[in-house]
Amino acid sequence: MSAPRVVVVEDEPRIRRFVCDALRGEGCQPIEAGTARLGLDAVGERDTQLVVLDLGLPDMDGVAFIRELRSWSHVPMLILSARLAEQDKIEALDAGADDYLTKPFGVGELLARVRVLLRRRIGEPQPVYRFGGVEVDLARHVVQRDGNEVHLTQIEYRLLAVLLADAGKVLTNRHLMREVWGSSQADQEHYVRIYVRRLRQKLERDPSRPAHLLTETGVGYRFQP
Repeated sequence: MSAPRVVVVEDEPRIRRFVCDALRGEGCQPIEAGTARLGLDAVGERDTQLVVLDLGLPDMDGVAFIRELRSWSHVPMLILSARLAEQDKIEALDAGADDYLTKPFGVGELLARVRVLLRRRIGEPQPVYRFGGVEVDLARHVVQRDGNEVHLTQIEYRLLAVLLADAGKVLTNRHLMREVWGSSQADQEHYVRIYVRRLRQKLERDPSRPAHLLTETGVGYRFQP
C-alpha cells in the first residue's frame, strides 16, 4: 500500500517543515505548499488523502480555501491555527473542515488526529460518476471515455467536479468562476465558456450538440446526467 499523500498548506516555513517531518515519521508522503493557490493545485494534481491547513494564509482566507476545496473535493481537512476564538473554529468546521487543532500543539496529538482522519478516509466510499460512456472517479482523479483514459488539466478537472457535484442544477458563470478560479477572477467569465468548450470536446459524443454539459443561455451551465 502506498504512503498516504498529505498536502500541508502553511506559509510559515518552520512550522511547515515541523509538520512534514512528523508526517514522514508516521509513514505519510507530505507535499508542501506555502500559499492557498499552491495548496489547491497540489490537491488537484492527483489523489490526496488529507489536507493540513493553516487558516492565516497570505493569498486567501483559510475559510475561503475550505469552501473552494469543498466545492470539488471531499478530502479530509485538519486545521492548524493560532486563532483561539470559538467563532473561528465554528466557521472553519461549518465551511467543511473535519477537525481543528490550535497552535501551539504537540506532535503526538497532531499525529493522533491525522490517523483518525486517514482511517475515516479509507472507510468512505468515493463517488464515481457515469454518463454517456464517460466514467469520472473523483477518488483517483481518473476520467475515462469508452474505457480509455482522458487527460484533463487541473482547471478542467475542477470545473467538471463542480458541475458534477450539483448535477441538474443551473450554475451561473460567476459562481463557476468563484468556485474554480477564485473570487479574484470572478469578473473573467469568458474563461468558463472556453473551458466548458474544452470539456465538451473531450467528453461529449457530439460537442456541437452536447447531451450532458448544457448551456443555460444568459445564465451559465448545467450538468445533465
